[in-house]
Amino acid sequence: MKLICIGRNYTDHIAELNNERPKDPVVFIKPDSAVLPKEQDFYIPEFSNDVHYEVEILVKIKKVGKHISPQFAHKYYDEVGLGIDFTARDLQSQLKEKGLPWEKAKGFDGSAVIGKWLPKKEFQNLNDLKFSLHKNGDLVQDGHTALMLWKIDELIAYVSTFFMLKKGDVLFTGTPAGVGKVAPNDYLEGFIEQEKIFAINVK
Repeated sequence: MKLICIGRNYTDHIAELNNERPKDPVVFIKPDSAVLPKEQDFYIPEFSNDVHYEVEILVKIKKVGKHISPQFAHKYYDEVGLGIDFTARDLQSQLKEKGLPWEKAKGFDGSAVIGKWLPKKEFQNLNDLKFSLHKNGDLVQDGHTALMLWKIDELIAYVSTFFMLKKGDVLFTGTPAGVGKVAPNDYLEGFIEQEKIFAINVK
């Protein structure tokens, strides 16, 4: 199992971090050890003072695929979900300044929240999906898949040119604007439309 993550897939998020709009999807990998075990709290790592939440729509790959055409990408997943790509923003900034890889800031233990999975057939159009993140009861991220620069099927086709997709792999499709710092005792809840997909305590 691998976690394939997409960065800079929403214009408003690119702007809030003062990043350059990419010509192609920005891709990075989290190891399977990054997955936060179910029912476990998220502990802020000791090496960071600025860990940010980033809520994202997820897709679970159901079969092996390589060089997948966009028109066939829908055949490679039946379930969608919601998760958080926790990011040590201070560490990431230091690494980016030096032109170094982001893995330490993105792939640390517990940095990937994966909520419950929903059958994609429950939704009429995955490109018209609303999702959100609430922190301590307040709305902090309000996303809509219609605003993705690259849609789900395009992303699957793109990443499959570099990495063979295998059953159980998870695609993180990028985060909208509103990312922010977490603090001990924060309570995070993620929703697709009106359905709660996960709830996380921060320690």
